[in-house]
Amino acid sequence: MSEERFDAIVVGAGPSGNAAAYTMAKAGLKVLQLERGEYPGSKNVQGAILYADALEKVIPDFREDAPLERHVIEQRMWMLNESSYVGMHYRSEDFNEEKPNRYTIIRAQFDKWFSRRVREAGATVLCETTVTDLVRDIKGKVIGVRTDRGGGLIHADVVVLAEGVNGLIGNRAGLRPELKPEAVALAVKEMHFLPQEVIEQRFNLKGDEGVVIEVMGTVTDGMTGTAFIYTNKESLSVGIGCMVSDFARNETTPYALLEQFKNHPSVKPLLEGSEVKEYAAHLIPEGGYRHIPEIHGDGWLIVGDAGHFVNAVHREGSNLAMTTGRVAAETVIRLRQLRSDFSKADLALYRKTLDESFVMKDMKKYKDIPNFLHGNAANVFGTYPRLINEAAQRWFRVDGVAKREKERQIIASFRKGRGLRGLIGDAFKLARAWR
Repeated sequence: MSEERFDAIVVGAGPSGNAAAYTMAKAGLKVLQLERGEYPGSKNVQGAILYADALEKVIPDFREDAPLERHVIEQRMWMLNESSYVGMHYRSEDFNEEKPNRYTIIRAQFDKWFSRRVREAGATVLCETTVTDLVRDIKGKVIGVRTDRGGGLIHADVVVLAEGVNGLIGNRAGLRPELKPEAVALAVKEMHFLPQEVIEQRFNLKGDEGVVIEVMGTVTDGMTGTAFIYTNKESLSVGIGCMVSDFARNETTPYALLEQFKNHPSVKPLLEGSEVKEYAAHLIPEGGYRHIPEIHGDGWLIVGDAGHFVNAVHREGSNLAMTTGRVAAETVIRLRQLRSDFSKADLALYRKTLDESFVMKDMKKYKDIPNFLHGNAANVFGTYPRLINEAAQRWFRVDGVAKREKERQIIASFRKGRGLRGLIGDAFKLARAWR
């Protein structure tokens, strides 16, 4: 292997790395993909959401054989207090379309499938291989990698770093800064297995229809974070996550939060009788636009979680990962046609293309949301969920109190709970951040 030279080396075999490796191999480039896990997906047991549009741009016929669980026809958003929730649902028969828009998947199965398609496209995939360092020429340009396998160096015209949120190679090479606790969330997930017919009964589904429930509120104990439930064919993906900086300041553990969520009166009946077979914890980059590092340089590109490409507001990650991987690959293909030397100036095409896409437009739109949430976590995830749930309880309880009086009570509770100045200030800060 040390004597071979590749057009491109891709480090990592998650969605972004697979999208990059597949796109380049499909175009005829000589591609080497390196994965430190036993097999692609070996580090991912949890369920996830797959956004069809992003994958369709890479593999148009993916629906023919990809391991898809359910296509999502209903989105639920819950705001919890300790005993209830106020929610919003959107369910549409239009999502029962010929080519559905979103699917639930099991990452371990999906990543293995994607890797198989990468191999079929012509890429060389080596697992159980850890990249220990980037190799540079005398001018500092990246010209390959060094691994823990014997045989020395592996050379390539360009290296695509799809190594995930930890980004150890990028950190070690000085391409990106160390992770900051306030920019990354720690999420824990469990897989709850139930018979298919039970899931369909509890969530009002038929066939391969699915439901996604996104949850915020007091369940995170005043910390910045959310919880979720995804329906798979014969299991439910259940999880919760909060910022690492919040966990560092509080005595609550991720597992304790998950147990609290699972035992909430609105959640417990959905999980009743299930068997937990898998448990996992992982980091999610949620610092947003302001924490995106430099994503290109002389001979290298960064894609996916390694570049902090996660839209935390809309809970989108896999679509940004696959899109950045594809765009990076298309950049390499284009520059190769132009006989580029893959300098930093030439690879700037990658950033330019992303800036013109939904990826950077969405990331930039919400660039101030993380700071707003972190600075107001106690209110956003504690005070307001309690006030809103109490208002709903008061409004829907028929107890002989006149409706006008109920309105006065609700307004008074908000002014007492947050104060007029606090309410106005929070609304102003949110409006400024949400632009």
